[in-house]
Amino acid sequence: MSELIAGLNWGVIAQIIVIDVMLSGDNAIAIALACRDLPAAQRKQGIVWGTVGAIALRALLMFFALALFEWPGLKMAGGLLLLWIGIQLTAPRRNALHTVQSSKRLAAAIKTILLADFAMSLDNVLGIASASQAAHAKHRFLLIALGLLLSVPLMIWASQFLLKLLDRFPFIVTAGAALLGWIAGGLIIQDAILQRFPLLMTTAARIYAQIAGAVLVVALGALFARRRAR
Repeated sequence: MSELIAGLNWGVIAQIIVIDVMLSGDNAIAIALACRDLPAAQRKQGIVWGTVGAIALRALLMFFALALFEWPGLKMAGGLLLLWIGIQLTAPRRNALHTVQSSKRLAAAIKTILLADFAMSLDNVLGIASASQAAHAKHRFLLIALGLLLSVPLMIWASQFLLKLLDRFPFIVTAGAALLGWIAGGLIIQDAILQRFPLLMTTAARIYAQIAGAVLVVALGALFARRRAR
């Protein structure tokens, strides 16, 4: 066990932590909104069971994401989607939360949490699954489990603090978006479709692709944010 931990890619772990910080806030707020009209005695139950269900749902999505990454072309598709997620991260906050309705019944509140989490967890799942691709194959499951475990306290306890922190220091959002672009660039160039081009399989090519992804996300994100502000 100690050898397994010693061999972990700590850079990937740092990336997963940043992804969780950047992309778990909306899920936490969705849980709070869904439970706000429950009786006081049931709110904690709603939060706990909603979170447990959300984590189970994420684990299932993660399993499918990792399996699909083995298919030619899907790493590239996942990387392009991750680029778009990064660009949207730097734009004004998403409006998905406006559709989260509260309920006075525990079962209905949990159902709302699961539906909202499914819609808003795809970015988090894709980010963690993509980041894990840079680690050794035998470490990926452990890293993904770590990402899922970290998302629990972030979803339940840390959301308000994180939102205030991101509002106070906007550069954190830009840095997080750049990280998603960096991961996306590396994911795209690792796709099996590109393996027929030996020059693209080098370390230098991967680094250039990662830098290009980070720059593209920050530049287009800033451009779209300016346009939406008009």
